[in-house]
Amino acid sequence: MKETLLEVIPQALIKEKIQELAETIEGDFPEGPLTFIGTLKGAFIFLADLVRAIKRKEVEVDFVRVKSYGYSDTSKGEVTITKDVELKLEGKNVILVEDIVDTGLTLAFLIKHISLHNPKTIKTCALIDKRERRKVEVNLDYVGFTLERGFLVGYGLDYGEKYRHLSSIYEVIKSE
Repeated sequence: MKETLLEVIPQALIKEKIQELAETIEGDFPEGPLTFIGTLKGAFIFLADLVRAIKRKEVEVDFVRVKSYGYSDTSKGEVTITKDVELKLEGKNVILVEDIVDTGLTLAFLIKHISLHNPKTIKTCALIDKRERRKVEVNLDYVGFTLERGFLVGYGLDYGEKYRHLSSIYEVIKSE
């Protein structure tokens, strides 16, 4: 099977949107530290660019790693933590950062999990809100782009660990 990549969100538009998201987040939290929790592996590029766009000095970054897709293009519906947060989150303003919210299962699981750490607030930030296969409604506080469908790669998103390094976001088109 042949895979063709069709650019759907160019790098320049991603950079512009990240700046807007950073400004909105800072407006919502005008004072004090912010703690960003990125989901590995997909959100690492988005998270890095997002926190660099935050102007304040009081920023903490940590990661959580969950398993739900593996090397497939469909979620198994089960979410397990393979790397938990290491920072103390109690009493902190936490921004949970996802590359893409698809079924909603991973984010719903992570919101419940992070809430066990007793943060002051939990806000969610996703580069892409993709509704095609949504199974669980989740609240997204900050969204870069909303797309209805398509299997997306690039800018941290992968397909079997491929394409993560691309600077734009592409749809994978499969043909024979």
